[in-house]
Amino acid sequence: MTEKKNNTALKILTGILAVALIALSIYTIKFYNEEKENKAILQKEKGAIEDELNDLIVKYDEAIKENEIMDQDLVNARDRISKLLDSVKDNEANLVLISRYRREIGNLKAEKERLFRVVDSLSSQNQRLTTSLDSTSVALQERTRISDSLQTTNQSLSTKVDKAARLKVTNLKGEGVIVRNSGKIVPNDNNRRVDQVRTCFTITNNDLAEAGEKNMYVQVYNPENELVGEQIVVQHDGGPMVYSATSKVYYENEELDVCILAKASEDKLIEGTYKVYVYNDNILLGTASFTLD
Repeated sequence: MTEKKNNTALKILTGILAVALIALSIYTIKFYNEEKENKAILQKEKGAIEDELNDLIVKYDEAIKENEIMDQDLVNARDRISKLLDSVKDNEANLVLISRYRREIGNLKAEKERLFRVVDSLSSQNQRLTTSLDSTSVALQERTRISDSLQTTNQSLSTKVDKAARLKVTNLKGEGVIVRNSGKIVPNDNNRRVDQVRTCFTITNNDLAEAGEKNMYVQVYNPENELVGEQIVVQHDGGPMVYSATSKVYYENEELDVCILAKASEDKLIEGTYKVYVYNDNILLGTASFTLD
């Protein structure tokens, strides 16, 4: 009787083990298929990221060929994209990396939009200047038929207008500073201590430029491409632009040293490399970078 019960229990246990083995096999196959499907999805997403980065590089290459003032900024941005593309190609696709690459692509696209807005603004100005020069050329050709001396005079005036088209700056630099209650300004490169960003430059002497009051603007971008400062919106002929800080200076055709302070909120003062852009009205005069530790 006992032996019969043991045989029955053994059969039941064998059945349970068989069912468990079948269930485990089904789960293993399902897990394998899901893992295979997830890898395929991640690999497809990796390919899409590579395509987006290649497309960004092509757009930067086209923009670099068409402009001069922003050339170095565009080259630097394109090189950062190339490095990210190499990283994507070298690393095996996984969810963490894909998420990080998507986040970095978002930042790169935001930077592209900002840089290309500046490029478009410069292109519009160049187009207006070209139209103006074309009109001047027609007038000069007409005057040539009247008098060679008038042609010489108009050519001289055209050269003068071209040289006086914009101000120029040198010694451009940005830095983090601490502004004491006494008004004393102390440079500091620790992002946790500074409370403002100071941009200093020298407007060069130019006897052909129009003297008088000049509107000077500064844009400061932190390492995450966020505008640091007061978010001053100014309406120009080509549309609105947002600046970090502004200052009016009186220019008398001689060298003029200028420093502009941009107040900064603590959450936007982070470690890394910052970019500063200096404008006279909506005309970009120069760029520089600095680092906060």
